[in-house]
Amino acid sequence: MKSIPKLIRRFVGIMTLSTILLVILNITFFALVFVKNTSTFSPWDMAEDAAAALQLTDGGYSLSDDVMAKLEEENAWAFFIDNDTRQVVWRTDNLPDNIPVQYTLSDIAQLTRGYVNGYPAFTGGAQSGLLVLGFPKDRFWKHTRASWDYHFIAGLPRNIIIILAVNIVLIFLIYVAVDSKLLRSIRPITNGIQNLSDGSPVCIKEKGLLSELAEKLNKASEILQMQAGQLRKKETARANWIAGVSHDVRTPLSMIMGYAGQLENSKNLSEIERKKASVIVKQSRRIKDLINDLNLASRLEYDMQPLTMKQENAISIVRQVIVDFMNTNIDDKFPIEWKTSDTRSACYINADKDLLKRAISNLIQNSINHNENGCVIYASVDDDNNTCRICIEDNGTGASDEQIDRLNNTPHYMICDTNTTEQRHGLGLLIVKQIAKGHNGKILIDHSKYDGFKVILIIPKSAPPQQADRASNLQRSETAGH
Repeated sequence: MKSIPKLIRRFVGIMTLSTILLVILNITFFALVFVKNTSTFSPWDMAEDAAAALQLTDGGYSLSDDVMAKLEEENAWAFFIDNDTRQVVWRTDNLPDNIPVQYTLSDIAQLTRGYVNGYPAFTGGAQSGLLVLGFPKDRFWKHTRASWDYHFIAGLPRNIIIILAVNIVLIFLIYVAVDSKLLRSIRPITNGIQNLSDGSPVCIKEKGLLSELAEKLNKASEILQMQAGQLRKKETARANWIAGVSHDVRTPLSMIMGYAGQLENSKNLSEIERKKASVIVKQSRRIKDLINDLNLASRLEYDMQPLTMKQENAISIVRQVIVDFMNTNIDDKFPIEWKTSDTRSACYINADKDLLKRAISNLIQNSINHNENGCVIYASVDDDNNTCRICIEDNGTGASDEQIDRLNNTPHYMICDTNTTEQRHGLGLLIVKQIAKGHNGKILIDHSKYDGFKVILIIPKSAPPQQADRASNLQRSETAGH
């Protein structure tokens, strides 16, 4: 599955981002700590400044008030060692009591490098001696014996990068080791979810970290499989019931129509009785048409109606349906106008001619059935680059926006839902929808520009016969060439 590599990439991405953020945060933290604990104040510079400011006067050595103020501010003390006698010839008042006043050369070397009796010391050279500046013991830490190999210092950047890379690899290995078990548990779960969405049965081993989720998926699969089986049984029973009822009703209905037809033409009956017989014949035909529609809708719904697809000219088919309606002595209240330009002679589609004629007849009959006072029916065929559009519309009573929306979106008789009380639109439009679906097309229901009702049947176009023949010949020649 594509989701497993994607999940792994996500884990690796999160781990990499986490590692980078961790490194950045650590570097930032140490930089802030370093900046916070490193000030612009330098004890060495202060010692040099004090040595330069120390002046020999008639009364002895002395420092200026500014330098003394700085020493007091830093809680520092100082003394001055004479070059010749190596004795302390000057000192500040706050000099600790345990500070020696006599120094040897080795003592001077030691204090210059580090400490005087544990106090961090810093020196500044004067012409006649050495000024020693001291601070509290907890103020500075000095490296008294620091000596680093040159090659170690030179290779330090490379070594830091190597250590960082090793740390990242170790973090990755630890992460993979910890999460590999989780990833192994996720793979069957994702496969199970995909099979569940496809309607396939799912059986996942209920073990590992995600055992509870695997158990729930197995139970969900069992429920869905059981429901699918029950639904198939119901659909089969419904289709068989519709076919059986249609078959059982035809025989008595044919007898009713036959006898009613005889009564309608009988000279022994009065005019009123013959009209009643005529009504029986008319309503019987309507029942017969409804049974035929119901049976056809059922076959289309359950893909039991074979489609004989051939390349057809949609314009010719629509014209033929209109002529058939005119030849059946259609009422003068329902004239049909052909709105397609005379210059357009063909619009080729792959279609089952009989079913497509049935769909167009249903649309025309729909306009007749819903306009008792008569209307003009307009028929046209148009096309764009990819589809052929057959439009049947009228200038009758039309439908409201709510009705249009319901016809476009609400299921009809053959669709199972919980609303069994609302009267649906007849089977005519349902059959049209199913025929359009069988032709990889669709229908659009809308208001007519003539203030009536409009239905557009949209079916994909096919190549004209000449182009189809050229394409077939080209394919045969390429095959022969190979």
